[in-house]
Amino acid sequence: MDNSLLQVLTVPTAPYPDQRPGTSGLRKKVHVFQSRRNYLHNFIQSIFSSIDLRDRQGSTVVVGGDGRFFNRTAIEVIVQMAAANGVGRMIIGHQGIMSTPAISCVIRKYKAIGGIILTASHNPGGPDGDFGIKFNTANGGPAKDAVTNKIFQISRTIEEFAICPGLHVDLTTLGKQMFDLENKFKPFTVEIVDSVESYANLLRNIFDFAALKDLLSGEKHIKIRIDAMHGVVGPYVRRILCEELGCPVNSAINCVPLEDFGGQNPDPNLTYAADLVDSMRDGQYDFGAAFDGDGDRNMILGKHGFFVPPPDSVAVIADNIFCIPYFQHTGVRGFARSMPTSAALDRVAKATKIELYETPTGWKFFGNLMDAGRLSLCGEESFGTGGDHIREKDGLWAVLAWLSILATRKQSVEDILKDHWLKYGRNYFTRYDYENVDIDAACEMMEDLEIMIVDKSFVKQRFAVEDKIYQVEKADNFEYTDPVDSTISRNQGLRIIFSDGSRIIYRLSGTACDVATVRIYIDSYEKEQILKDTQVMLAPLATIALKISQLHHRTGRSGPSVIT
Repeated sequence: MDNSLLQVLTVPTAPYPDQRPGTSGLRKKVHVFQSRRNYLHNFIQSIFSSIDLRDRQGSTVVVGGDGRFFNRTAIEVIVQMAAANGVGRMIIGHQGIMSTPAISCVIRKYKAIGGIILTASHNPGGPDGDFGIKFNTANGGPAKDAVTNKIFQISRTIEEFAICPGLHVDLTTLGKQMFDLENKFKPFTVEIVDSVESYANLLRNIFDFAALKDLLSGEKHIKIRIDAMHGVVGPYVRRILCEELGCPVNSAINCVPLEDFGGQNPDPNLTYAADLVDSMRDGQYDFGAAFDGDGDRNMILGKHGFFVPPPDSVAVIADNIFCIPYFQHTGVRGFARSMPTSAALDRVAKATKIELYETPTGWKFFGNLMDAGRLSLCGEESFGTGGDHIREKDGLWAVLAWLSILATRKQSVEDILKDHWLKYGRNYFTRYDYENVDIDAACEMMEDLEIMIVDKSFVKQRFAVEDKIYQVEKADNFEYTDPVDSTISRNQGLRIIFSDGSRIIYRLSGTACDVATVRIYIDSYEKEQILKDTQVMLAPLATIALKISQLHHRTGRSGPSVIT
C-alpha cells in the first residue's frame, strides 16, 4: 500500500439516547462532548448518514463556528469524518471562525450540500460552558424537522462511524489543502477562506455603502458604539464598519473572539450587554448595537441608551424598507414574525397591504416561506431580524438596515421609533425568562396549564387587576400549518388571547439538559398611551399570567432571571 495515502477507518461505537437536535441543533455542556466516548463522532456521523450517499459523494460542506471553547477540536474531527464519508470539499472559515449569517451566505454562494455550524449562540462558553452543533441544509438555513428527526433516529441506532484520523488541517493559512485518501479516486480538498469577504460582498450589494460611509465618517457623521461581546462578529465589525465605512476603531469594543467570551454571556440584551447600555447613557453616542456569540442576534440602542424592543425593530425596518436599495430592486413579497413576537409588524403589514405570516419560533419556518418567494423580511422577539438575502437571522444586516434608515430620514433612533408609535400605536411587549427550572416541575406546570386553558369553560373568563378587566377570547396550544408544503407543527406555545387583543404566551425552552427555561411573553396594544413604562403598563397582565400558571409556587422561583 502507498504510505502517502491516508487511511480510512471504520470504528465501532454505541448510541446515546439524548442526541435529538432542537430548534438550534444539539446543545450540551462542553464536558458532555469531552467525557462521553465518541459523543461528538456519533452525532457527526449521524449528520453525514442522513444525507444520501449519492448526494454526499464529492459534495461541498461548509464548516465554521463562533470561536467558543472546543471549536477547533470539533472541526478537526468533522474534517476527518467528512473525508471518510465521501465529501469532496470542505470550506472552513479562517481559524475555524465564521458567523452563522456568513455560513448561510457561503453555503448558498458555493452551492454546498450544507454546513455544520459550531455554536451555542448566546449561551456561555469556556470549559464549563455550552457547545452546540447545528446542521444547515443547501438553502443555507436550519434543517427542517424531517432532517433533524432522521439525524436523531440514526443516532439512536448507530453502530460505527468512518474517520480518517491521520488527516490534519492547518486552520491558520488561507488557501487550499489537498489530501489523498486510500480507495478514493480524487483528492479531498480543504479550503480555508477569509471569513468576512463573501458576506461583506453580499452586504455591499444590499446597502448603499456610500451613504452609510457618509453617515458614519462624513462631515456630519454620527457617533456609534458597537459591542461584539467577544463573539464571532468582532472581525466583521472591524472590517465592514471601521475599515470600509470609516468608523473610528474605538467605536467597536470587545471585538476579539474569545473561547469564553470574556467570562460573560454573549447575549445582546439589557441584562448581559449592560456595559454597552451604561456607556450610552451620557449621550456621547447616537447609536449603539450589540451582537451575540455567533452573530445572528442584535440589540439596537439610541442616544442615552434608548432601547428598541426587537418586535418594534422589525416593524420600523418594515415601514422604512425602501431605505434599503436591495428592496427597491426586489420589491417586498411578505412579512413574518414568530408567534410569541408582538403584533407591531402586523400593523405595518395591514397598512401596506403586504402579506403577514405568523410562524412558530425557529428560522427554518421563515426559510421555507423565503424559498417559495413569499417572504422578504422577518423577525423574532429574541433579538433576531433578517431578510431573504440568506436563510438565517442576521445581526449585522439589522444594524446596517437601521443605519440606512437613519441616513435617509436624518432623525435619531428615538424620534424614528416615537414617530412609528404615533403612526401605528404601540404594542407594549415583555418577556420573563425563568432559567434553570427543574425540568419535571416545568413540564408538569405546562401540562396542567394546557388542560386548564383548553377547557371550554376557560373562554369568556374575566380577570380583574386594579381598574383593568381582561376577558379571555381564545386560548390554545399554537399550531402552524405551513402554507408552502402543508406540514403541521403542533405544541408551539400556550396562548391566552383577550378581547382587547392582549396576549399571554407560555413556552418551554432549552429542555435538552436536566433544567429548562420557562418563558412568559406579554403583548398589549395601546393607541394613545405610547410613552409609558413597559413594565408598568404590562403589570396587570403579568399578575394574571403568574396567577393562572401559579409559576412561582410550581417552580419554587420568586422571580424571573431575565426580563426583556
